[in-house]
Amino acid sequence: MLATYLPLLLAEDTPIPSLLKVEPGLAIWTLITFSTVLFILSRFAWPAITEAMEKRETTITESIERAEKAIAEAKQIQSDNEVARREAEQEAQRILREAREGAERLREEELQKTKAQIQNAQELAQAEIEREKQSALEQLRSEVTTLAIEAAGKILQENMDGDRQRKLVDKFIDELPKN
Repeated sequence: MLATYLPLLLAEDTPIPSLLKVEPGLAIWTLITFSTVLFILSRFAWPAITEAMEKRETTITESIERAEKAIAEAKQIQSDNEVARREAEQEAQRILREAREGAERLREEELQKTKAQIQNAQELAQAEIEREKQSALEQLRSEVTTLAIEAAGKILQENMDGDRQRKLVDKFIDELPKN
């Protein structure tokens, strides 16, 4: 196909177009077209693009601020949980200490009685200690569950009903090692 056009292009009277040759008419029309496109873009497209970019920047900034706020709230909740846990541990230790002191007093008083009575009193004291310990742990679990539900609700901002949240948190707490 090129072979058919090649003789026409090489003929002496056929002008060969040059990329470096300046055509005044083409330059004027190119300048007019470029100016028109530039005017249309500056008038209609750039303001819309600029506005969209500013909105996106604002949205990203607000999202970052909300995320930082959520992180700060989560840290505060974690700190509150730590304080509550420490208080519960101190209360449990106090209860254990009081129970041990009671058991010791009981043992000293009952020392004069038979060994069977002493052993019976110790078993009762140990059972009371375990029950108080379990009660304190259950109370701690309940408080942690409530705080975890509130934190999860704030962080995730999901619309889950309270029963479902409580079941999920209870399941998680039940899977924790019992100490």
